[in-house]
Amino acid sequence: MDAEQFAYNAFLVGFALTALASVSYLAIPLWPRVVYRAAATDAGTTMTVAGRAPVPPWLGPAATGSTWLAVLALTVSLAARWVAADRPPLSNMWEFTTAFGWAILLFYGMFELRALRDGEGSRTVGVFVLPVALTMFAVSLIFFPSEVRPLIPALQSNRILGAHVTTMVLSYAALSVSFGAAVVYLIQGRERRFARLPSGEALEEIANRSVLVGFPLLTLGIALGAYWAHSAWSRYWGWDPKETSALVTWLIYAGYLHARNLRGWRGSGAAWVLVAGFGAVMFTYFAVNLWVSGLHSYAGV
Repeated sequence: MDAEQFAYNAFLVGFALTALASVSYLAIPLWPRVVYRAAATDAGTTMTVAGRAPVPPWLGPAATGSTWLAVLALTVSLAARWVAADRPPLSNMWEFTTAFGWAILLFYGMFELRALRDGEGSRTVGVFVLPVALTMFAVSLIFFPSEVRPLIPALQSNRILGAHVTTMVLSYAALSVSFGAAVVYLIQGRERRFARLPSGEALEEIANRSVLVGFPLLTLGIALGAYWAHSAWSRYWGWDPKETSALVTWLIYAGYLHARNLRGWRGSGAAWVLVAGFGAVMFTYFAVNLWVSGLHSYAGV
């Protein structure tokens, strides 16, 4: 088996493990209701009480373990792909999207471990983060060719290719955690509507922390892209659709950080900004790459 086929097989293993983890995370807050009977011994009667069965103690660790096994399988896949292509595996939509999903799993796993250690939340943020990674992998399988292809001239600079694209992928992945936390916050609210979901305060902290990680990476990624643009096209900035969309995304998260950390903004308004910010990430990633003509259109191959 050659390195390219090995990389593909390892990707399929990672995809299957991500699906397993997604189902496990979803089962945590949706564990079914049960009806049980409790005897009122003092009155000699029996009453029927409706409640929720406790979540099996193995379910949360199984979800976390599946996530980390998926990270391992996808790390092996990306490494084998690098060997097969003799370059960073970041030059087309198959490789971008696989790396994006891998980074989402990695960042979510790290943020989950931190939140659980600090007692700030549960695993239920994964209900909305893991499906994003799973969707990335499914889109790769359905729409993008997996064959290793030669680099086009604009991408034939391995060092800056690896630095710029890796930084952007990592930034988007960190910001995906803020999206998941924001969605759970909009469901939960500050009043803690659901006992199995983290508190609103914990969710706001998780979301803010992930933006504090993702925003500097996004800033660095845009700066590296400008440097690469100067090398490739003799200008740092040209208002290409990809550049413009990335700038709009940057402004959304800059506005959130300013309002959240300098003005003390909280609540559903801040959560909706994070949802809009991740929508801008997805637009920059998919819509601009695939459907908007520009200097970055080569990324859609």
